[in-house]
Amino acid sequence: MSNALFKAAYDGAIIATSYAQILLEKAIKEHGAETPVKYPDTAYRLPVITALSGEEVNVLGDLPPILNRIRSSHIREELNFDNAKLNGEATHYAADIIEALRYLHGAKPESAPWTGFLSDPILRKFGVPLVDNTIPGVAVIIGKARTSKEAAKLIKNLQSKGMMLFLVNEIIEQLLEENVKLGIDYIAFPLGNFTQAIHAVNFAYRAGLAFGGIKPGQRQQQLDYQARRVFAFVLALGELDEVRIAAEMGAIGMGFPVITDQTLVEEIPDWFVSEPDYDKMVKLALELRGIKIKIVDIPVPITVGPAFEGETIRRADTYLEFGGGKTTAFELVRMVGPDDIEDGKITVIGPEITDIKEGDRLPLGIMVSIYGRKMQEDFEGVLERRIHYFVNYGEGLWHVAQRDLAWLRISKGAAEAGFKIRDYGEILIAKFKSDYPSIVDRVQVTLITDQALIDENLKLARAKYAARDDRLRGLTDESVEDFYSCILCQSFAPNHVCIVTPERVGLCGAVSWLDAKASNEITPTGPNQPIAKGACIDAEKGMWQNVNEYLYNNSNRTLEEVNLYTLMDRPMTSCGCFEAIIAIVPEANGIMITTREFSGDTPCGMSFSTLAGSVGGGLQSPGFMGIGRRYIVSNKFIPADGGIGRIVWMPKELKEFLRADLLEQAKKQGLDEDFFDKIADETVGTTIDEILPFLEEKQHPAFAMDPMM
Repeated sequence: MSNALFKAAYDGAIIATSYAQILLEKAIKEHGAETPVKYPDTAYRLPVITALSGEEVNVLGDLPPILNRIRSSHIREELNFDNAKLNGEATHYAADIIEALRYLHGAKPESAPWTGFLSDPILRKFGVPLVDNTIPGVAVIIGKARTSKEAAKLIKNLQSKGMMLFLVNEIIEQLLEENVKLGIDYIAFPLGNFTQAIHAVNFAYRAGLAFGGIKPGQRQQQLDYQARRVFAFVLALGELDEVRIAAEMGAIGMGFPVITDQTLVEEIPDWFVSEPDYDKMVKLALELRGIKIKIVDIPVPITVGPAFEGETIRRADTYLEFGGGKTTAFELVRMVGPDDIEDGKITVIGPEITDIKEGDRLPLGIMVSIYGRKMQEDFEGVLERRIHYFVNYGEGLWHVAQRDLAWLRISKGAAEAGFKIRDYGEILIAKFKSDYPSIVDRVQVTLITDQALIDENLKLARAKYAARDDRLRGLTDESVEDFYSCILCQSFAPNHVCIVTPERVGLCGAVSWLDAKASNEITPTGPNQPIAKGACIDAEKGMWQNVNEYLYNNSNRTLEEVNLYTLMDRPMTSCGCFEAIIAIVPEANGIMITTREFSGDTPCGMSFSTLAGSVGGGLQSPGFMGIGRRYIVSNKFIPADGGIGRIVWMPKELKEFLRADLLEQAKKQGLDEDFFDKIADETVGTTIDEILPFLEEKQHPAFAMDPMM
């Protein structure tokens, strides 16, 4: 192995910790030892310290003893691999301290496109795509590529594979020069320069804290978690200095191999290796980290991958638009017989993109016929919703809403690249076949841009929608024999088990009962397993014997019982991917709900990030529970605790999002017509003292209910 690398790691750790000491002493002198220090919108303060040592950090004065301890315990002069990794860990501590100092007094040191520190809600937003393999792995790219064009080609290669990207140093400017799309919407985070590389490290450590149920200070468990569950690697571009090598040794200590484009005197086999060819570099990195990519060759002139799912195409950037209230647009997936389909056929009826001018609008009907030996009519709606995701995977394509409310745009860039309306069909055929091979054998797509034919087929589509809605209304927890498990998130949260029922969507909001049923057909041995309800133990609280047995056997025997319809007694566990959190508000005899989009304080005294830090990781936390948004307006929303009548506070955005359904549920549950207006939000206040007078004045029904505690 390379003594040169080991010596560089030692020197780098000395430089990094000395730099941290200088900046820390300066900050204490300028701001005072009692000045609070933490990153914004996180429950984990300085995540490297929280994860690895668990030491309490509240103010600047807490940091010098920690830095001194790390310098004496971790920096090792003897040159060997283990000591190099410890030197790297010391460098991570130093970088986390250096970067946290940039956020004193609530400062926001970064401006777009640089992101700096990534908050807990961003971490949780990407929880589901990371565990379901939509995002197969994480690449940290540090330094400067040989040319800007090579940098762009390297990043496009990674984006086409769906990788999450963290970018540091000059490569950011190189990519901006080539107009490569960066930012949270593209899962490509331009963190910043130098020590801002630590934001990739603290993102990974927070995954262990948030999803893995690993307690602060459990260092070895945290490092094991990173090595086994966070599929990351480092691409080190350009000249290597001592601090970079030390930080990269710290990444190796977490289980993340480093591949450099520089020629090394000696490599560390499988861990610190050289590959000057950028195409081969990505292939080697994937192999070293054991990341398997399912290659789907889609014959379209744009890049297709989940990296572009969050892309927004504004009107000024639009070449062609469909629907959105400006024209008619709808989408329909239908199950057909084997004689009613021509596999792979794509038909465009009406004008193509070549027949219109920039800025025009057209109507659009997307009609997908599917035949499969295991296809069921119930799966039509499940597959139809995937059109939204598959279209959005195209660079320069945009899709919102669904059914006959669909709204699509093709960007000027996509049109310039040669994208045609028929290419929607290429994407849909390829993705339906690759993602649903067990239930999809043949696919045919018809794309209609002729208004008369759209009007004719829209009647057929709406009849289908109505029939499905009637079917869904009949799907209740009582009407089915089986519930479904979802243990997809166990790749991050080993003890978490989600129970999905017709009236209780998965807490991530992405898995309905029909989704789970379809998933089980696709992969019978996969994460969604049918659970025959069997004997009911408590109908009001929602406990069944077979569900308990499944829970016990699949939570690593850590949990014995679960109630599906209550917050207060053995509630369902949470992984960390939840869309919202319920928390008890004892002073109001009710509950509050907050979402990961709402970053402010709440009446229970904790922000979403702080609440999430105590709820996730597969724990049962009576009085607190992670949920999917749509569960709030289900007939089975905590009925054992009083249902929606217990809701005393929620963010205004969530309240408006659910307005129509809340009004309908209030009527069903016999609440006053003005119940909706009795729910407080942040415009009323964010503390219990601020909202109690409002609730009392409005005579909120929670005050008249039985005590929750």
